[in-house]
Amino acid sequence: MNREIYEKYRLAGEIAAAARNLGVKLIKPGVRILDVVEEIEKYIRSRGAEPSFPVNISINDVAAHFTPRNNYEEVFKEGDVVKLDIGTHIDGYIADTAVTVEVDGNHYSEMIQAAEEALERAIEEMKPGISLSEIGRVVEETVTSYGYKPIDNLTGHSIKRYILHSGLSIPNVSSMRVIGKPKKGDVVAIEPFVTNGRGHVVSGEGSNIYIVKPSLRMIRERQARLFLQQLKNNFKTLPFAHRWCTKLSGYSESILNRLNYLGFISQYPQLIEQDRGIVTQKEHTVILTENGCEVITL
Repeated sequence: MNREIYEKYRLAGEIAAAARNLGVKLIKPGVRILDVVEEIEKYIRSRGAEPSFPVNISINDVAAHFTPRNNYEEVFKEGDVVKLDIGTHIDGYIADTAVTVEVDGNHYSEMIQAAEEALERAIEEMKPGISLSEIGRVVEETVTSYGYKPIDNLTGHSIKRYILHSGLSIPNVSSMRVIGKPKKGDVVAIEPFVTNGRGHVVSGEGSNIYIVKPSLRMIRERQARLFLQQLKNNFKTLPFAHRWCTKLSGYSESILNRLNYLGFISQYPQLIEQDRGIVTQKEHTVILTENGCEVITL
C-alpha cells in the first residue's frame, strides 16, 4: 500500500470515528431516528468524505441492516439497544466502524462490554498469516466468558477499493471454516456480535438498503435503463439507501421495484436474531502491518 492510499484510508477512518462519536451523542429518547441518520451522513459529507453505505440503525433483536426511509417517523425509546454502524470512503477507500448504545439504561452494559472486549482481543491477535479461525476462537471465548453467545453467521470482512466485502471473512466463532489468511497491507473490519439469544440471525423484512448487482444483461425499458445508469454512476459497487434514490432524476418507486424484481439491484434483508435475543456489536477497521495491525477508526 503506497502512502497516498494509506492516507486516504487513514482520513476515512478518522471521519468515520468522528461520525460515530457524533451519533452516540445524538441518540436519545424521543429523537427521531431519521434525523440522527441524516445528521451523521451530512457530517460525513461536510468533512469531504462520502458514506460507503447508509448509516445503519439496528435496534434490539435486529443485528444489522436497517436504515430509515425518508418518511420514517419512529423515535428512539428508553431501553433501546441501538447498533450504530457507519461507513465512510475517500475516493473509494473505505473505513467501517460500529458501536452499541443503550438508550438511557444499563440493563445490557455487560453485553455491550462483551462485544468491546472481544473486539479488543481480536485486534491484539490480528496479524499477517494468522488463521482467521483463531480470531473466531478468541472472540467466542471472550463472549462466552460473559455468559453470552457470539452470532455464528455474522462475520467481519476484508475491504478493498469500492468493495465493502472483498473476500476474507473474519469469524466470531471457532467452528467456522475460512479460506485465506490476511497479509500485510490488507484492510479488515473486525466486528463481534453478541447476544443473549440463540447466536444465529435470520433474514427479515427489507432494510431499505440496496446494491447494484453485476449483470451483462440489458434492460429494455428506457426509463429504468437510465435510472440504473444513475445508480451505477452515483453509488458504483457500494450499498445505497432508498432515500438517496428519491433525490435522483427519474426516480419512481415502480422503477426501483422493477429493477429489484429483474435482479439488476437487490435489497439487503434485515438480520434478526433467531430467538429475538438482544444483540450488541462493536467494530473497527484495521490495516495489517508487519507484525500486527493499525486501527484507523479509533
